[in-house]
Amino acid sequence: MRSRFGLKILLVLAVFATCFWRVIGLSPSLDGIRQNLADNIALGLDLKGGTHLILQVQVQDSLKSEADLTIERLKARLLRAQITYSGLRRNDPGSIEEADSIEIQLEGTPTDRVSDVRAILDEDAPLWLASSTGGSSFSLTLRPSELLRLKAETLQQSMSTIENRINGLGLTEPVIQQHGRAEAEHEILVQLPGVSDPARVMNLLQMSAQLEIKLVVGGPYATPEAARSQNNGILPANSELAHYAERGRSEWYLLQRNPIVTGRDLRAATAGSDTQNPGAWQVAFTLSRQAGQRFGIFTAANIGQNLSVVLDRRIQSVATIQSRIEADGVINNIDSQTEALDLALVLRAGALPASVVYLEERTVGASLGADSIRQGVRSSLYGVAIIVLMMLVYYKAAGINANLALFFNLLILLAVLSAFGFTLTLPGIAGIILTIGMAVDANVLIFERIREELREGKAVVAALNAGFGKAFLTIIDTNVTTIVAAAFLFLFGRGPVRGFAVTLAIGLIANLFTSVFVSRLIFDLTLRRKQQVRELSI
Repeated sequence: MRSRFGLKILLVLAVFATCFWRVIGLSPSLDGIRQNLADNIALGLDLKGGTHLILQVQVQDSLKSEADLTIERLKARLLRAQITYSGLRRNDPGSIEEADSIEIQLEGTPTDRVSDVRAILDEDAPLWLASSTGGSSFSLTLRPSELLRLKAETLQQSMSTIENRINGLGLTEPVIQQHGRAEAEHEILVQLPGVSDPARVMNLLQMSAQLEIKLVVGGPYATPEAARSQNNGILPANSELAHYAERGRSEWYLLQRNPIVTGRDLRAATAGSDTQNPGAWQVAFTLSRQAGQRFGIFTAANIGQNLSVVLDRRIQSVATIQSRIEADGVINNIDSQTEALDLALVLRAGALPASVVYLEERTVGASLGADSIRQGVRSSLYGVAIIVLMMLVYYKAAGINANLALFFNLLILLAVLSAFGFTLTLPGIAGIILTIGMAVDANVLIFERIREELREGKAVVAALNAGFGKAFLTIIDTNVTTIVAAAFLFLFGRGPVRGFAVTLAIGLIANLFTSVFVSRLIFDLTLRRKQQVRELSI
């Protein structure tokens, strides 16, 4: 029995020391303790201040990219099979609501090769459903299951890319999660506590950074109308217009629609000063081995032609291919070091699979966050002080026991928040206050049961055993049901609701340990000092 009692004491002391070190640290000074608390307890946006953003991912961009890739595969396959056609193009959904209408039209194939065309469509466009639109023409629409998968992947990849960009800036404790009442809204919530330059971050998040290297097939032109007039009023097949602006110069070029390499082919990107233009900056990039080989073959076959570097549909530079180029390239004409650093960062983090637009932007001032902390801590201290006083007055010496268990409960709660990197928010403080109430309720249940047993004439030790034993199931029942409710709040809630659920659940689990195990251990330590136990101060 003594060895078991000693193990209980060692367990409680070990838990207390670990939690104390995790939350407060070993610094003896008050300033050191405050710094440790600031370092160990991450504060949310409502307490620390910062930027709150809601972004909507334009998933139709990703679906159009998938359609373009499919068209290129079909063109190559039809060319190898020597099958002619009069048109192969897609429509252009302009909004999320129109995204489901994405389709590809294949027109004018030979009537005697219809079966061969169908075989090619089945093999090279397996994600698409092909249906005849009359004669030898076909319409391809995405399969419903693939449509849902591509949308979900676009949203998840956008969240991952945004997270990589934010982490590259060195921001701590950002919140990046899906938002909206339904997945069809394609919204992302971004909360950035303590952001000092929200405008830069917003620009960084919205930058698609879709890098493409394309062949120039015409230009320069002064205006888009001039480009069309020189091509009988319409753009040539498989071409597009892009704008090139360089320090007062404004030109338009006709580019081959399909890029030779894209940002997905990058292996590294670094910012530096532009040696050719003093005061300007550039970003040097390196292609992957496979992309470098593909780029080398293309440049070797097109020496003397012009090549353009396009970023987010705007031409950054145009140069003539002088020789075979494989691994390295440069994006120049960048005005500032910050712009170059940000561009290099987003290129390393990866391009967004689709563009994003801001639906909501809100800035929380640091002073408002500090006031929230002050008010929350003040209300918590007032509540704890009243509870401590009432427990001492009503339960006498046993109240000291309850108060020690209560403070131990709060210490465990803060230690778990620190250890697992949970962010403390204003609703989280509300969860802590509710946890205090639940902890006191557990002690009240135990102490009132002990009083009942003592009134019935039982000895002190027997009353303690009966009180803790009979109240245990009631405490388990109330805490577990509340933890289940907190779990549902966490699963189906968003943002602040989750913060409330986390602190409440952790506090209740800690409460089971402190109110039953620690509180009983304190009673046992008190009673072991006495030879005969005839009364209990409760």
